[in-house]
Amino acid sequence: MKNSIYLLLFVLLVSCTKKQEKSVEKEQTKPLLSVVKKHVSIEKINPEFKKDVERWQELNAINSFLSRFEKTSPNEALSNALELRDLVKSLKDSVTPKLFDIPSFNARINILNNEVLRLADLTFIPAITANEVNTHVDKTIVAFSSVNSKINTILSKKMFEDSINVDFEFIGIDATKIDSISKKSIDKKLKEERFEPNKKIKSAKPSKLELPIRRKKTIGKKSSRIFKKKN
Repeated sequence: MKNSIYLLLFVLLVSCTKKQEKSVEKEQTKPLLSVVKKHVSIEKINPEFKKDVERWQELNAINSFLSRFEKTSPNEALSNALELRDLVKSLKDSVTPKLFDIPSFNARINILNNEVLRLADLTFIPAITANEVNTHVDKTIVAFSSVNSKINTILSKKMFEDSINVDFEFIGIDATKIDSISKKSIDKKLKEERFEPNKKIKSAKPSKLELPIRRKKTIGKKSSRIFKKKN
């Protein structure tokens, strides 16, 4: 009888200990999901290019909404993940301006869409950790920054081409590196290429001027021969 009582007490003690451990784990997990974390900053579109994309409503909506993720808690990020997913889907399905409808830009949109879908999937995982959510938030921000970076590059190239009206393929310049190239150096290169044929013509002129000199020598020889015959 005593042994059975001791056994029952031991079982109750073990079960209570396990319940306490689980409750402690839950208490530790909840605060971490509520802790606000500062994430990586979003690369913005350059101010001089905002007019070029001001009518692109789908892009501007994401630019505005994603700023909430720069400083947020995992719980807040998860609560906004589904809405962000819908905004990115609208951007992907919308009509892309002709200037940006190129494979390299579309690839970045696809990467952004994939990252947002993964973040949205985390909302359906009960045992998700704060670290996992924060990691996916950073990846999503980096993916969207890559989109904005490409927009800046494309518009920089267009502005550069419009300002000097140069065919990059003709002069052999990588348009993606135009920030390191001065307009003066390009103009100088073009002028040199234009005037090169003229330099070759000038260098050929002295050979033509030698002909009259040879004729004078032949005339002198003929006159000396005539004089000898008369003698």
